[in-house]
Amino acid sequence: MTVNDDSFTNWMHREEIAESMIPIIGKLHREQDVNVLLHSRSLVNKSVVSILKTHRFARQIAGEELSVTETMPFLRALTTLDLGPSQIDIGMLAATYRADGRGLSVEEFTAEAVAGATGENKIERRASRDVVLYGFGRIGRLIARLLIEKAGSGNGLRLRAIVVRKGKGQDIVKRASLLRRDSIHGQFQGTITVDEGNGKIIANGNEIQVIYSDDPTTVDYTAYGIDDAILIDNTGRWRDREGLSKHLRPGVSKVVLTAPGKSDVPNIVHGVNHDTIKPDDQILSCASCTTNAIVPPLKAMADEYGVLRGHVETVHSYTNDQNLLDNYHGSDRRGRSAALNMVITETGAASAVAKALPDLKAPITGSSIRVPVPDVSIAILSLRLERETTREEVLDYLRNVSLASPLKRQIDFISAPDAVSSDFIGSRHASIVDAGATKVDGDNAILYLWYDNEFGYSCQVIRVVQHVSGVEYPTFPAPAV
Repeated sequence: MTVNDDSFTNWMHREEIAESMIPIIGKLHREQDVNVLLHSRSLVNKSVVSILKTHRFARQIAGEELSVTETMPFLRALTTLDLGPSQIDIGMLAATYRADGRGLSVEEFTAEAVAGATGENKIERRASRDVVLYGFGRIGRLIARLLIEKAGSGNGLRLRAIVVRKGKGQDIVKRASLLRRDSIHGQFQGTITVDEGNGKIIANGNEIQVIYSDDPTTVDYTAYGIDDAILIDNTGRWRDREGLSKHLRPGVSKVVLTAPGKSDVPNIVHGVNHDTIKPDDQILSCASCTTNAIVPPLKAMADEYGVLRGHVETVHSYTNDQNLLDNYHGSDRRGRSAALNMVITETGAASAVAKALPDLKAPITGSSIRVPVPDVSIAILSLRLERETTREEVLDYLRNVSLASPLKRQIDFISAPDAVSSDFIGSRHASIVDAGATKVDGDNAILYLWYDNEFGYSCQVIRVVQHVSGVEYPTFPAPAV
């Protein structure tokens, strides 16, 4: 047998193991509300090849590839436990077990590591919480995809309705088509049908009522059987408390804005300040995609090295508020063709840092350039630190943050030397540290942070909504503080 034959045999063996993982992962998700992760990446509803690729990607951050032969014993061990709703990272289980020198069996170690999700410690499965999407544009449709994907066992969040202004002819059919196919993010994973007679889109069994209105004060959500819902405003039309309060109608108890909030509206970046949300807060903002990209790594750097001042330069993909071809626009430069020009524009991300990180006293300035790509942006974060360090130390620190810290769902890490923007389409992290581009000289550090300004941001919005609704389940093994 040749070396090539050995490699192929090994591949087929790993394929077989990954295939056997799928029903276990699915059963844990459906019956026990357990989301199986691998280094913060969900394995629920993933294909054989996707599971294998996720394992291989571990080498980018952990330094060596993780094999399904290592993680499968931990997955099997989970099936023997009386687990409650939780998120369990089998990649972290394998890594921490490898470093554990007590001689425990996989079953003993797993039971100990996830003890907080078993027996008397496990939390009860909660009834689903209704969610309404006000607006159904780029972010709205991606949030819809995520909500449908996470419906799983029927617990957690449940998308009940979307509110839009009625378009001309076959409105529901066209909106369903936009949900079904996306030029950037690809096909919807599942089936979508339309019930025009009842004004509903049915996606993977989720019945979504389409409500037509251009005035939030005219909608009574209880008329559609919706109660105590969280409404996500994707329009950005209202950004202050007075405007957003218009959504607090019968059937809606909380409003989450997918744009920077103005005046006293809290700007929440999940992973950084979501624990400041009070139970009686009715109106929240998830800030901007760029704020979500820069604040987690900024906090990580400030915690370890201290930050005296900083500047963020955002190279941002074009968005729908720009013109496709030159035409009148309320802003000076955004009227020029988005597909043909680099466009200097303003960003409020730097000033929004103060809301998310009030303890950071360092001045942060910012500017932005829109460029002719439809998705994925990069933030170049230049920092003056309180102490000198080295590039190797910073990269080791940020790699560890992405693997084992409370910010591991926000910060990803990549060392591939040939990475480009399109590689990060569909990333679920708020930002991805590009190791190869990182520069450190004494007390100056420059971080290059990729982010999917559509999908990654939508994932951050969902995390905030999960937290607000009480269905943000704990993760095991618990990340290091």
